[in-house]
Amino acid sequence: MAEHVSPRVNAARLGDFIGRTVRLTCKVVRSQGETAIVQAPDGGELSVRVARDVSLAVPYIEIIGTVVDAATVKMLACIDLGDELDMDLVNDAVELWHDPRFANII
Repeated sequence: MAEHVSPRVNAARLGDFIGRTVRLTCKVVRSQGETAIVQAPDGGELSVRVARDVSLAVPYIEIIGTVVDAATVKMLACIDLGDELDMDLVNDAVELWHDPRFANII
């Protein structure tokens, strides 16, 4: 079952998962063609290689994708999260996910 886990990440943790599938909740800063710049929940800006036929119509999305490098994610899927989202709360959830006290739960 562990092979299907896609950890939640922010900009600071992205580099720890190069080559792996992750979940990145973010705000779309700008999008042009097959590339988007997004703001991670910790405020860092990242580049996303957008999947074909994906429209980034709402400001907040969750990207499921493969980490290319410490600043780039290749999108596999995208979930629209709407117009409002508490990114501080999202970042708190990301950090709890990585807290060693909860490692045996995941």
